[in-house]
Amino acid sequence: MFWPMFAVALGFVGLAVLGVLAVRVFLETQRLGRQVSDAARRINRAAEDLEQATVSATRAADSL
Repeated sequence: MFWPMFAVALGFVGLAVLGVLAVRVFLETQRLGRQVSDAARRINRAAEDLEQATVSATRAADSL
């Protein structure tokens, strides 16, 4: 009777470990998603700044 109970206990411990790892993966995935979102916002902002600078440079070159 000891070995079946031991196997069941190990099964529960294994499931608990997998659950903890799943939560950690979920949290890290959320953090990565936030970082990607922030990076995309910064890239879009830089692209807009570059576009405005290009327009300004074109106007300055046309006025020469």
